[in-house]
Amino acid sequence: MTQPGGKSLLIHNVRIVLENRVTAGSVSIKDGIIAGVNEGKEDTAGFDHVMDGQGAWLLPGFIDVHVHGGFGGDFMDANEESYDTITKFHASQGTTGMLATTVTASQEAIEAVFQATSAYMKKDMPYAPLLGVHLEGPFISLKWIGAQNPAFLSPPRLDWLEDWTARYPGILKLLTLAPENEGAIEAIKWLSDHQVVVACGHTDATFEVMTQAAEAGLTHAVHTYNAMRPLHHREPGTVGAVLTDDRIYAELIADGHHVHPGAIKLLASSKPEDKLILITDAISAAGRPDGLYDLGGLPVIVQDGVARLQEGNLAGSSLTMINAFRYMLENSGLSVNEISRYASANPARQLGLFESTGSIAVGKQADLVLAEPDFSKVRSTWVKGRQVFSAE
Repeated sequence: MTQPGGKSLLIHNVRIVLENRVTAGSVSIKDGIIAGVNEGKEDTAGFDHVMDGQGAWLLPGFIDVHVHGGFGGDFMDANEESYDTITKFHASQGTTGMLATTVTASQEAIEAVFQATSAYMKKDMPYAPLLGVHLEGPFISLKWIGAQNPAFLSPPRLDWLEDWTARYPGILKLLTLAPENEGAIEAIKWLSDHQVVVACGHTDATFEVMTQAAEAGLTHAVHTYNAMRPLHHREPGTVGAVLTDDRIYAELIADGHHVHPGAIKLLASSKPEDKLILITDAISAAGRPDGLYDLGGLPVIVQDGVARLQEGNLAGSSLTMINAFRYMLENSGLSVNEISRYASANPARQLGLFESTGSIAVGKQADLVLAEPDFSKVRSTWVKGRQVFSAE
């Protein structure tokens, strides 16, 4: 890590992606906080470090609320070595904050993730910091099991949730469930009351059940279109509710395999600009070659970068946030500003972090990404003004 957070840094000669526009200029950082956003040239004197961006893009750091692993590590490993591996890799892809996402597993295996994440968050996290846990399963539907392990499915268990939130306060940030399951509405109300974001996913919920769930406090949908009851003109289903209910944030895996570009455009045109979130759903295979991997005890075959179970079900992805950003730019017709909002501002808003991160603004944390002019790769990543990745 090149620049300590306590020093001053000027990043100049860059295209700065602000929330509503792009400008050319420089960004100054002091003590890990953005001190100035300046259009045009700025005197480089008086800074401890000066970086010439050479016309590259300077964006707010990406926040990935749905990521299982990367570069051989899996959050279900529940150990510091794997967590360092995952967060280091995704920092190199522009991520400056992430949720450790589980799979459907035993109570003991999930509890180990809570314990490991809680311990990891108490240390000086050297790369992309963990922001908490996203519990994906086991409270989901067998019909839309996807690449989750059916052996560990369970109805919502408030006793488990009460125990985990009591022993690991503030760690559970997002929970995915099937709203049609018995006890789900009660669980949604309880979780919402305890400041946990509740998501639908791996679900056969009808439009009516989704409406009931949203009224109970559900505000999120994981990997929209995938592993959920599809849209039908006489029963709009889970997808129809996600598209039309403005209370619900919609996740999107933009890798060219999970969702057709036409469906991406439909989603983007249906949702308010602050309610779409880019995710990776990356597994341990991200950043690694094709081959055989594991996801929650299930064998996963990765071929040409696409992860599937032996039965053919898509099994997460090998996607990174910078690649999702570039795919959106090339296939959605959306602007850099709009896509940046999906990758940074919106997840920050959903997690209640937007006052401190998610956009480039004076007074916010210097969580930043310097990307190549064609978005082909990341040059540098900073977290609170500390450089956690450099391609040099």
